[in-house]
Parts: sequence; structure tokens; C-alpha cells
Amino acid sequence: MSARAIVVGSGLAGLFAALEAAEQGVPAALISVRPSERAQSVMAEGGINAALGEDDSTENHYNDTMAAGRFLADPNAVCKLTAAAPGIVRRLLDLGVLFNMRGHDEPELRYFGGQKIKRTVFAQSGSGKQIMSAVIQEARKYEARGLITRYDRHAFAGLAVGDNGCTGCSIRKAYSGEMTYLHGSVIIAAGGMHGLFGGTTGSLDNSGAVTAALFRTGVPLANGEFIQYHPTTAAMPGKRLLISEAARGEGGRLFVLRDGKPYYFMEDRYPELGNLSPRDVISREMWSLGEQVYLDLTGLPDEVFRARLSDTLDDCLTHLRIDPRQNPIPVAPGVHYFMGGIFVDENHRTAFPGLYAAGECCCQYHGANRLGGNSLLGAIFGGIAAAHSALADGPQAIGGEYLPPDTEQSAEDRIATQTIVRDALGIARDRAELENGIATLEGLPGSMPLLARAIMTGALERRESRGAHLRTDYLEQNDTGFRKTTVVSYDGGTISARFENIPERR
Repeated sequence: MSARAIVVGSGLAGLFAALEAAEQGVPAALISVRPSERAQSVMAEGGINAALGEDDSTENHYNDTMAAGRFLADPNAVCKLTAAAPGIVRRLLDLGVLFNMRGHDEPELRYFGGQKIKRTVFAQSGSGKQIMSAVIQEARKYEARGLITRYDRHAFAGLAVGDNGCTGCSIRKAYSGEMTYLHGSVIIAAGGMHGLFGGTTGSLDNSGAVTAALFRTGVPLANGEFIQYHPTTAAMPGKRLLISEAARGEGGRLFVLRDGKPYYFMEDRYPELGNLSPRDVISREMWSLGEQVYLDLTGLPDEVFRARLSDTLDDCLTHLRIDPRQNPIPVAPGVHYFMGGIFVDENHRTAFPGLYAAGECCCQYHGANRLGGNSLLGAIFGGIAAAHSALADGPQAIGGEYLPPDTEQSAEDRIATQTIVRDALGIARDRAELENGIATLEGLPGSMPLLARAIMTGALERRESRGAHLRTDYLEQNDTGFRKTTVVSYDGGTISARFENIPERR
């Protein structure tokens, strides 16, 4: 079957890629294991960054993003991202997103981690739900016109590869196993590698299997060692419950007990940003304390819970049986976001002509640590940018070989892989743990252990501590040797890592 743009994944990045194609009159196929209403993007809570305040600017937003990422992000890509942010928020308002407003046409702004200026536009603490609802409705208009064709309950099976690059992909129907073969440019928007770890804040439908299959095919990865542990999560069966950074943006405070009294350690150790320090900084401090940490929201007015944190309140009452208005919440860092992934250039092209990637599955915008409030923005802008590139390049020639699907891991091997990954790629790592993880994974079959080995190889070769990558055997940040992008490749037999220079800002 022919489709000019083939989009794998139907969260925000995938939806905006498909919309961008459809708006240009180019048919798009939208492939997803679950409907868009079940995508990871729905779970986003805190909001979306944009320089809309009188005391803010897109250059300030750029500087905060680069600093949070420890200057590993591509500055030209980040400059485009932050410049586009105000227009993206205006577009979302035009689509009917119900943000909290401060007047007739100005969205309210809140503080978010790593930023001293109110910059985050929000819809209480359910921003992802509101944005996705509006964007799904917009996509349905183009579905009705035949410009977007949905393939719900379908999984990516493999690329079609010709002499000059990617020419399409195959997909497999979940219930019957029936295969469909599509021709066109392929945009991967399949989300982060949550299934590789298990027990994350994210959806396990974001298994990382597409990224693993592409890596096995020869598509390079970048910065996979930078895995964001969100500081405020709570245990639930099979996953971690995210307590949104919005709670700290509204005045929540982290503490440990010392002599029976709260010690607000972030305010003491980081007086400038305190509880709104970047996520890697807070998670590292929590790890170093080695004590139970609590999030104190008891001082917040009821109006804040009603108007700005209603979803957070409901989550705590429903899943934790804790009323945060009355009692502090026990929290611990949990795997939340993947800064690294498929290696793309600033226009979201991969190393394979005809293949593009956007959203959390790719390495773009976030460097060594993602600034809170930039994930929804990066997904939207990345999806649009990837579609722009795909449409400008045009599809590769029809033909090429459809690569066979991967063999699925058994449940036993999947659990074994997750255990090894969690042990080797925690908040703190060292050479012995990483080498042991790589050696143990070599005995497991399939693409997922191969993907895990790739991430560990990058972590092993990056002999410094930077952002979300803490090496206890190399505690210092080394700008001379490692202010570079980690690129990991696979040639069918060997995994290798190299470091590429960060582009200069134009």
C-alpha cells in the first residue's frame, strides 16, 4: 500500500507529524499499538514551556534549556525550539485547549524546575489530557477527508530498506498477526524506552521495541546513558506514580527528618532554586542522603489544590490513600524520561535517508537532562520538524527489502533484562556494574538486550559525571573530553561507541 508519510506512534509527536503532512495535502498513515487516547502524552501533567511573560524571552528559555542539559544539546535545534514555543501555545489555544487563563486570551504561567521565571503554561495538573483531546479532534477532521489513515492495534514490524535508504515499513495487526506493507517516508514517534526498565512512571506500551529493532538494523543511537530519574514518584503495583513537578512549582517542599523535625535540604543546599532545581540535581541529592524523603504540600491553600493541582490531589487520594493537604507524601526518584534515543540531526533526519524520528524516542533538545516543561514542547515541535524534512526530501524510490520482524522476548527473558538494566543504570553507576550488565546481557536473545547493551556501552565510555549520568568512579564533569554527543552503532556483530562534537551555534 502507498502512503507518502508513515508515522509510527500516535502521541503528540506522531499526531503533529501526521497533521503537518495532512495539512500540506500529503496522505499520512498513523500506526499505533493503542489509540491516541491511551498514548504516553496523555499522562503529562505539569505543562508546556513558552516565553510568554513580560520578563521573559525566547533567549532566556534557550539559555535555561542549554544549562539544564549541561550544554550537550544541539544549540541550533534548541534555538529553533524555544523560538517556536510561543506560536505553538497560541496554536494550541486556537485548537481549543483549556489552559488555565489569566484573562480573556492570556494563559496563566507557573514556575517549573530549572527556571527562575514563570514560563510553564498549564491546565491544572492534567495538561497532557487537555492538549491531546484537542489535537485528536483536529486529526479526526483529516481522517474524515481521507488524508490520515489510522492503523490502531498495529505494531511496527520492520523497515523496508533499498539501495538509497528507507523506502517504507511493515506493520503487524495485534489480534491476527496479519502483515501490511507500506511505502513512503517513515517518521518514528514511538516514545521512550520504558519497557526496557519496567517500573517507570511511563506507559509500558512505550516498550522501546521499535528503537531496539532500528538499532539492530543499523540506525545509530545517541546519549542513551542520560536517563532522567524524576525526584518525586511513589510506588504502585508495576510502576511509579508521578507526583508532578507542578506541586513544587506551587510551593511544595522536600524534606527528610532530622531529630524528628523536617530538614528542607534543597532549600539549605541550593538556596537559589531550592525545590525547583533541575531534576538531576534533586534526584542526586536524594540518592546521596540515603533516607526517606517527603514532599510537603500541607502549607498550600485549598484554592491551589482546586484550581491547579486537582489531578495530583486525586492521584494521591486514589492510589496512595494519602491526603496531601494533611500529610506529607513519601517520595523517591523513579525512571521518568529518556533524553537519548535515535540519533537525529537538527531537522530530525536519521542516518538512513527516508527515516526520521521525533519525540522521546529520539535524541534531541534535552542534552544531559531535560528541563521540566520541555517534553510536550519537544514532542510537538519535533513532530512538525520531522514532517517538514520528510515532505521536503520526498519518498525514496519504491522497492527495497522488507526486513523480517524481530523475535519477541519471552516473559522470563524480559524480566531478566529489566532487572539487569535497573541494576546497572540506576542514578549512580560505575565501571564494574556496567561491565557486568553488558556481559550478562550477552547471553540473552533478541533486540531488547542488544539495546540495553548499547546504552550501557555509552554509559561505560562516558567517563565523567554530567546531568543524569552519575559515575561514582568519575565524579567530575569533564568538558575537555566529554562535552560531546555519545553515538553508539551496531554493524551486525559489534557495538561501538564514539563521541561527536556539539555543533556551534549559528
